[in-house]
Amino acid sequence: MKHTIVMTGASRGIGNIAAVRMLRDTEDMHLVVTTRNRGDDLVAQLVRDSGNRQVSWVDAELSSLSSIRSAAAEIAHRLDSGLLPPLTGFVGNAGLQLASGNRATEDGIETTFAVNVLANHLFVRLLTDHFAKPARIVITTSDTHFGDLRHNMGMVPAPQWTSPRALMTPGTTKTTDTLTAGRTAYSTSKLAVIHQVHEFARQLPAEVEIYSWNPGFVPGTGLVRDASAVQRFAMKWVMPLMTLTPLSVSAKTAGTYLARLMVRGHSADSGAYISLGTAERSSQESYNPDRERELWRECEKVCDLS
Repeated sequence: MKHTIVMTGASRGIGNIAAVRMLRDTEDMHLVVTTRNRGDDLVAQLVRDSGNRQVSWVDAELSSLSSIRSAAAEIAHRLDSGLLPPLTGFVGNAGLQLASGNRATEDGIETTFAVNVLANHLFVRLLTDHFAKPARIVITTSDTHFGDLRHNMGMVPAPQWTSPRALMTPGTTKTTDTLTAGRTAYSTSKLAVIHQVHEFARQLPAEVEIYSWNPGFVPGTGLVRDASAVQRFAMKWVMPLMTLTPLSVSAKTAGTYLARLMVRGHSADSGAYISLGTAERSSQESYNPDRERELWRECEKVCDLS
């Protein structure tokens, strides 16, 4: 059956590889990618590399709630008018890591949290009524949410959870204009993603499953493009050598696993944490229904959905 999948974060790295792989492996799928600029170029690249012409794009600035609303409305219009086949999936792969915890979006929200958490919440909520069943949602998280040496090799600080309202507010942590603050905001946002997925698993209709997905440590993806020149050089040219060890994987490997999860699904229950292709327990801290409900309520308020 012809169907549609919507994907954020398909322009580079893991997401681009996953998008190409999904298009190659699923001829009856139409992929809608969200992008801010050069959408025609992205579509042309995906068509060229996959050989599948069933690709289109929609304009979306993921740090802007109004832009996400416009993008979701455009997708809904295409679905309702028959320009797109039924919607069966959403991949929230876009992610952001900044060198500061003090950046604000046009809505006054801390930028890392806005892109990594709120964008997925609003997109999924606005598209929920349009999902054909069965449907699948995959949101990219990170094993940095564990906050330990084993999972982040000391490169990313542990999450620092506080109230969701504070996490959404720029400048609420000490030394907010530092790389440490930016990376802490990142690991905390990825913990929030797992909380978010747990609550979505409770809230979504039957036959709409959702997973959080961890790619592991994947150097060279462009995630640290806001860091210093030295750090960007190390991530692009030095850290990729770690893919020769068990400590990291290549973008190609991670993208292949993401595509496989999205196309084939998993036997794990909805709400599960999938690390590459294996269902695992996320951190002990990530299982907290009270936090999950509070996060849901605050996201609903900020997104004007409640």
